[in-house]
Formats: sequence, C-alpha cells, structure tokens
Amino acid sequence: MNLLFFDLRESEKAFFEKNKFCDFNIKFFENPLTEKTKLTDEEYENTGILCVYRSSILTGKVLKRFKNLRLIATRSHGFTHIDLDYCIKNRINVLNTEQYGEEAVAEFALGVIIDLTRKIKACMLDIRKKHIVPKEYEGELLNKKTIGIIGCGKVGLKLAKIADFFNMKVLVSSYKESPQFEKVCNIVPFDTLLSESDIIYLHMPFTTENYQILGNEEFKKMKQGVYIVNTSSIELLDLNALYDNLLTGKVKGAGLDILESDYIKGKSSHTNELGGETMNTKHNYKITEKLLDMPNVIITPHLAYNTKEYIDYVLEYTFNNIRDNIKGDYKNRIC
Repeated sequence: MNLLFFDLRESEKAFFEKNKFCDFNIKFFENPLTEKTKLTDEEYENTGILCVYRSSILTGKVLKRFKNLRLIATRSHGFTHIDLDYCIKNRINVLNTEQYGEEAVAEFALGVIIDLTRKIKACMLDIRKKHIVPKEYEGELLNKKTIGIIGCGKVGLKLAKIADFFNMKVLVSSYKESPQFEKVCNIVPFDTLLSESDIIYLHMPFTTENYQILGNEEFKKMKQGVYIVNTSSIELLDLNALYDNLLTGKVKGAGLDILESDYIKGKSSHTNELGGETMNTKHNYKITEKLLDMPNVIITPHLAYNTKEYIDYVLEYTFNNIRDNIKGDYKNRIC
C-alpha cells in the first residue's frame, strides 16, 4: 500500500534503517504537507495513507487532491492540523498517538520550572552581555512552593509524583479517579487552585470547551508572583493576558512549550483554516515576539516529548496502529 511520510526528521531516519516495513510502499518527505506542496499526479492518484506531524496542515484543499486516500496517521496526540469535517464526509480515517511521552514531558516541565525559579535564563543572558548582578538572580526553593496542575492525566500524574518528591504541595482541579492521585495531590476547585498556587502547570488536550482556559479573569484570581508553565496547546492560554501580567509582575515567569514551525509563518499568515488560535495568526505572532524578548520567559517549539526513546516509540506505535486499522481494529481512531 502506498504511504507518503511527511515531516521526516534526522532522528527518525535511524529508526527506518533498523526497521523495514515491507508491507508498505513508503516515500519520505522532509518537508511538511501543506497547500504549497507539489506532488506528482501518480502520488495524488495512488496514495492511500498519509503519515504526518503537527507541522503539516491538512486542509480540505490539500486532502481533495488525493483521489484514493483512506487513512491519515498523525505522529502527535493533537489533531487540530487536520480538517476532520472533510475526513468524516469523505470516509477518511484519522489516527493519533494516544500516549505522549508522559515521563519526557513531566521531566521537561520540571526543568522549565527550575530554570524559572532559579533565574537561569536571565543570568545566562546577562553573562553574554558581560553584565552580572548576583542579587538579581536570587532564586526560590521548590519545597516551599505549591504547584497547581490543570489537566491531570498521565503527564500530570508523573509531574505530581515528582513535585511530591521535592516536598511541594500539589493541587489538582480535575483528575481521572485514581488512588494514585490521592496519594500525592490535594483535589480542589479550579478557583482554589488559581488562588493558592505559586506555580500553575497546564497540560491537557485542546477542545472548544477549554479554549483559553487561562485568560484575563483567571489571571485576576492568581497569586502575585505566580509562574505559568504550558506544555500542551497555545489555544489553552490567552497570550495577550499573559504578556500584560508579566509586565505588571503579577506573573513572575512563564515557560511555554507551545510553538512550532507555524510561528515562522506568522508574519504573513492571517488565519488558521482548521480552527484554534495558532502562530498562523498575526496577533499571536506579534505577542510571541514580545514574549521572546523577556528574560523571564522560556519559549520552546514543542520539545517536551522530544527524546530518542519516545521518537522510536511513536514511530513503532504509529505503524502498528496503521496495520491494526487496515485489518479492521479501529483503536485510537479520531474519525
């Protein structure tokens, strides 16, 4: 079966050198699949499967070009980059990656929190300027802090356990019922979490219901000098509100692992056809430019999961998932 594999990274090539998929006729592309992508007539005619990452933007216009497309597998948990309405109307199955490297993401989040509370980035920037003022880098101990976790799935649980090990107080506003959570977390209402947390960590799948779950009203309820860390979707956070509260000092620092290659396109792009508020909007691009200039803000391009172990896992998982769905075992199918 013909399969086109987009967004191929250097780290993924080693996996395909070690693992041969004889049941697929695979053609690799290092670039993402977008409306600007040009393929041959044969590729548009005979491709049955697309394998992509979030940097590919699969609008209806893109998908319409493929005459016999039956399945799309995204190597990500999120799927807002795919026009699901078009896929449903045209009976194209969409598969995602169920697990998202919870250990890797939780460890990354902890690293960002330590960087912010110990002012590592600010100190590094000053060293480059040959201007060092030690009193400005006074840090804070984590064992004196309360962390509030919004979206306590597997990643949240991992971070909760790590935070508990650091003797932090852990608050959770919503969670999947599990005795494991109750051992390390205090389950509280959402507003209580906002008002009592020194650090607020955000990790949940984006839906229309939780769009900008942290906005102007939520920031008003937070402690003075709170830290904000987001390792999930940009749509969950009002960037303009965050920027305003960083300027006033209400937010002492922020870590955002929310940007992708779309940020680079933000200068000329106005809207995102697939919904949500991504770097394709000029507004978010301009706010992000301002955030990047702040010494107390860390911004990374979805690196939290990015470990060798997890990349190999995702590739193996994706191809097993494709095989299962071809055989009629429709697990992890979005539509």
